[in-house]
Amino acid sequence: MDFNVKRLAADAGTFLSRAVQFTEEKLGQAEKTELDAHLENLLARAENTKQWTEKIMKQTEVLLQPNPNARLEEFVYEKLEKKAPTRMNNHDLLGQSMMDAGSDFGPGTAYGNALIKCGETQKQIGGAEREFIQSSAINFLTPFRNFLEGDFKTILKERKLLQVKRLDLDAAKTRLKKARMPDARAAAEQELRMTQSEFDRQAEITRLLLEGVSSTHAHHLRCLNDFVEAQTTYYAQCYQYMVDLQKQLGSFPSSFSNNNQSSMSGGASISVPTIPVSASLPSVSAGRASSSASGGFSELRSSNGSRKARVLYDYDAASSNELSLLADEVITVSSVPGMDSDWLMGERGNQKGKVPITYLELLN
Repeated sequence: MDFNVKRLAADAGTFLSRAVQFTEEKLGQAEKTELDAHLENLLARAENTKQWTEKIMKQTEVLLQPNPNARLEEFVYEKLEKKAPTRMNNHDLLGQSMMDAGSDFGPGTAYGNALIKCGETQKQIGGAEREFIQSSAINFLTPFRNFLEGDFKTILKERKLLQVKRLDLDAAKTRLKKARMPDARAAAEQELRMTQSEFDRQAEITRLLLEGVSSTHAHHLRCLNDFVEAQTTYYAQCYQYMVDLQKQLGSFPSSFSNNNQSSMSGGASISVPTIPVSASLPSVSAGRASSSASGGFSELRSSNGSRKARVLYDYDAASSNELSLLADEVITVSSVPGMDSDWLMGERGNQKGKVPITYLELLN
């Protein structure tokens, strides 16, 4: 019990010392140890990454599910670790209504048959939309959420600990300035050495974590490519479904297919644009061009050789072991055993350093 009381008293004293140091800094009555410029830049970049990741993730969720009540329900089910019930989307509901109406009017009538065909197409679009939402949630939203709930929370924890170590260091400096007796001064100098060592160690830990944000950017760029590919596939499918539907409706009697135009013959002439059936359809497989590039990087890693690569975008190195890049320049890249899969070793003349593969295009 005596040990616990002493420890409690020591903890209370340390807390009070930090509080006094913090208050005096705010009042301008005490000096504050400033972090080096590189660490400050890394902290600002991490905070900026967190803010934009939150905003992009929120707007993506709104895009995928515009209904706020449905988003809230999905959030509750996610927190309860339960699967949300499958519900019909707007395309499904419209398609079902059209098909029911077509059956009521009679599949043998032109209007009833057309309603059934339109309803079937709307259901196909609804299915494509579900696939797009599922793919985007897994390959785009989940990595963003993992960064916010995992990596960034760790960064916050270590940043707060760095702040505590800085307060301890500055408090020790203040006590050394106030020490007058030789014994008190010797004790203050020993405390300063210890707090300085702890501060330097924590600053290095924080710096290493913050430099990992570069890997986060590279990973999120790959996720962005997956999201764009999913969108390309979704819109190409919708386009194909509608072209097929237009072909089917074009085979109906002209008196029916021109209903809109004949009903407006007494009024002003309005041109109704149609999608030409022969229009070229964006290839769904074109969105997967990135997969062949990924295969080239995989071959490079397995061969342990080197290849020429063109730089797609400018890249500023975040640490001394990385290589800054300029768009359109050509560098030599190679794989190093044990290196993260998102990175390669790049060489430009005598310069050498890690480069993110998402900024590169392998050349033949």
